Amino acid sequence: MTSSPEHARLLRLATRASVAVASLLIVTKAVAWWLSGSISMLAGLTDSLLDGVTSFLNLLAVHYALRPADDDHRYGHGKAESLAGMAQALFIGVSAVLIAFQAFERLKNPEPVGAPWIGIGVIIFSLVMTVALLILQHRVIKATGSNAVRADSLHYRSDLMLNGSILVALVLASVGFPQLDAWFGLGIAMYILWSAIQIARESFSVLMDEELPTEVSDNMVKLACSVPGVLGAHDLRTRISGNVWFVQLHLELPGELSLSEAHTISDRAAAEIEKAYPRAEVLVHADPQEVVKLRATPQ
Repeated sequence: MTSSPEHARLLRLATRASVAVASLLIVTKAVAWWLSGSISMLAGLTDSLLDGVTSFLNLLAVHYALRPADDDHRYGHGKAESLAGMAQALFIGVSAVLIAFQAFERLKNPEPVGAPWIGIGVIIFSLVMTVALLILQHRVIKATGSNAVRADSLHYRSDLMLNGSILVALVLASVGFPQLDAWFGLGIAMYILWSAIQIARESFSVLMDEELPTEVSDNMVKLACSVPGVLGAHDLRTRISGNVWFVQLHLELPGELSLSEAHTISDRAAAEIEKAYPRAEVLVHADPQEVVKLRATPQ
């Protein structure tokens, strides 16, 4: 199964928009940090720099993941998205450590925050751009289920909190509480690290072929068994690659059916599952009920 042209267009749009927003925020935050010296602003700049790197990796990963299946990759290239998610987690984790280190240094050696109002203006601009990007990403995730865009969106949701915290820190610093800037920077670092762990867990589960949730698998079995002529279903296996769910199961059918009849019923069962779960690509193996009973009988 390959992505539809509309899915491919949305994925490319989301990844390109992410790179563009990250690049714009890097420039504006770099200027604001240079003028203010704020640790919170440095945290935001560091995060935006890593946003740029991870968004670019996402762009490359999605481009590769959209390639159709070939002789060497019969299940397609969708896992490139999860590899990009792991890379994101690594970069985000490194950024959290760097921010925490700078925050500890500033707590030991406090310095006043310069030009706070310039920083405040930059952060408000960052919030507006981040919200706009998240709205676009939400639309793309809903339409495609992309793991790479979901990981990127999780990161930008953490950015929303990060930028909001920076805004509060700069406002407090401007009215006489400069040390709170370092404490906010430390708190932001901890939140970024937690986001990295969440992204890594989700990407790792896909790379390790973790099964779909039990309720989804159980419903797939019910859908298959609802097809006239199906006597039962067993050995359902699932895995995820990119935006595709690969599903395999065995159907129990009457042994007296012809090969053509068994094939028709199997196709109907696969179609029922794919109708309920459009991301699924279903492979069905038909078992005569007599063989299933024989296997289940203790020897």
